[in-house]
Amino acid sequence: MLRRAWKPLTASVAIAGPAYWFYSTRQTTSPETFDLPVRVQGPDGKPVKVMRTFPLLPKSTIEARLTEQASLDTHYSAPDGRTWKSTTARVASNDPIEDAHSHGLHPRLPGAADQRMFFAVMDGHAGFHTSQLLSRILIPAVALELTQAATSGSSIYERVKLALSFAASGPSKELTPDATARAVQKAFTDLDYEIISAPLKLLVTNVDQAYLRKGLVPDLSQNPMSLPVMQPAMSGSCAIMAILDPAAQDIHVACTGDARAVAGYWEETADGSGRWRVEVMSEDQTGRNPNELKRIQSEHPPSETDDVVRRGRILGGLEPSRAFGDARYKWPVPVQEALNKAFLVGNGIQMRTPSQLLKTPPYVIATPVVTHRKMTLPSTDTTDPSKPLKSSLKFVVLATDGLWDELSSKEVVTLVGGHLSGLKGTVSSDDLAKLVPTSEGSKGVQGKEDRGSSANGPWTFVDENISSHLIRNAFGGGDEGALRRKLSIPPPHSRRYRDDVTVTVVYWEEGAGQTEPPRAKL
Repeated sequence: MLRRAWKPLTASVAIAGPAYWFYSTRQTTSPETFDLPVRVQGPDGKPVKVMRTFPLLPKSTIEARLTEQASLDTHYSAPDGRTWKSTTARVASNDPIEDAHSHGLHPRLPGAADQRMFFAVMDGHAGFHTSQLLSRILIPAVALELTQAATSGSSIYERVKLALSFAASGPSKELTPDATARAVQKAFTDLDYEIISAPLKLLVTNVDQAYLRKGLVPDLSQNPMSLPVMQPAMSGSCAIMAILDPAAQDIHVACTGDARAVAGYWEETADGSGRWRVEVMSEDQTGRNPNELKRIQSEHPPSETDDVVRRGRILGGLEPSRAFGDARYKWPVPVQEALNKAFLVGNGIQMRTPSQLLKTPPYVIATPVVTHRKMTLPSTDTTDPSKPLKSSLKFVVLATDGLWDELSSKEVVTLVGGHLSGLKGTVSSDDLAKLVPTSEGSKGVQGKEDRGSSANGPWTFVDENISSHLIRNAFGGGDEGALRRKLSIPPPHSRRYRDDVTVTVVYWEEGAGQTEPPRAKL
C-alpha cells in the first residue's frame, strides 16, 4: 500500500503530485543520471526533502526486471477444445517484494473430470509474511470449503475422504452462485480468524490461566513458534481471487482489499467487427469507497462515526478497509500489549503502538465481496449468421494496486485486447483507441486516491508475456526514458513513485471451429 505522500518541494508539485514531478523534470545532470526529490531523516530525526542524483540502470537491467519473474502456464484443456492459460509477472518496489500470487486446479465436483481453476494475487503491507502465507494456503482453503459445501449431508466418512483428496467419489450437488459465494466468504473469514487467533492460542497453551488472570505475561520469545505465528498476524495483505468454471460457464471473483479484477468480453457481430467490453469485477475496498465507509460506520458506535475513517484511511492509518492480518486493527489494546510482551520484546521487536482511536475493534475484516458473471463462451455449433454473437469472456486480469495506480481498467483491457489482436510496435493513445475499440460494462468503484497517473501513452507492444506487457506500459510504455527512470529508482525511495506490482492474466486459446478477435494491423 502506498503511504500518504509527503508534501513535495514546491506548490506546483503539491498540486500535480509525484507523477507530474517525475515526468515533467528534465535532466540537469549527465544523460546517464537523473535528479529526484527524496525524503530522508534530518539531524533532528524528522523527515526532510532533499534532491538526490541517481544513476540510470542499463537497458539490459531494465529488461531483466520486467521479465525475470514472468511466467506462462497452461492450466486446463477443457472438453470443448479450449485451452486455458495464464501469464504472471511482477516487479518489486519494496525490498523484499510484499506481493505474492498463486494458482490451482481442483475438480468442480468430487470425482468429476471437469475442473475449476483458481487464480489469486496478494498485496502485502507492513511486510511479506501474510501475503506469502496466503499464497500457500488460500486456494486450498477455498477449494476445500467448496467441496464440503457440495457434499453437505454426506456421511462423515465421505467428507473426510473429500477433505484429504478433493477427488473422492460420493454424493455431491451443483452449487448455485449464491452458495458458491457463501462458501468462499466463509473460507476467507475462517482463514483470517486462524491467522489472528494463532498467537493467542500459543499463549494460552503455554501459560497457566491463573498466571494470566493475575496480569502476569511470561517471556515466550524463544518459543520456536513465536515469530511464525506473530508475523503473519501483524503484517497484512489484500487478496483477490478468480474462480473459473468452464463447464458451468461461471466466473466468481472474491475481493478482500484494493487489488482489482477486470475482465475483457469480446462482442462480435456477424460481419466480423466487434469491440471489447470492459467489465470491472471488484470494488476498491478503502475508506474512500462510499459503500465501505457506510459499512464501517454502521459497525461501530455513533460516537466513532467521524473517526473510523480519516482522510480515506482506517483510523487515519490503513488504506484498505478489508485485509488479512493487520491485527493492530483487530485485537483489543490489552491483547496487543500482552502478545507484544510475550513474543516480541525478547526478540528485539516492538509492535507499533495502537491508535488512540482504537476503541471497538475489529475495524478491518477479511470477508470478501464476491461477484459472479457468466462467461457466455461462444458455442462450437453453427449459428445463424444474421444474428450477432453473444459477448464472451476472453480474459481476466488480476493485479495488485501497483498496476491500477498507473493504468485505468479501460486502458488495461485495451492493452490486453491489442496484444491478443497481434499489435506490434509503438502506438499512440488515439490510434490504439481506434484499433482496439471498447465499450463500458460494470464500472466498479474507484476507492484509490488520485495520484495523477501519467501512463497515457505512447503504448508499446514488444512483450510476448501479456503481464510483462501491462507492467511495461504502466511504467513508461513507449517512452523509454521514463521507463528507465522509474525502474531505476532504488528502494526505499521507489515507494514514493511506484508500488510493488503483480499481474496475472487468464485467457483461453481457440479450438476448432471457434472465432477469435480479428488480428489488428498498424
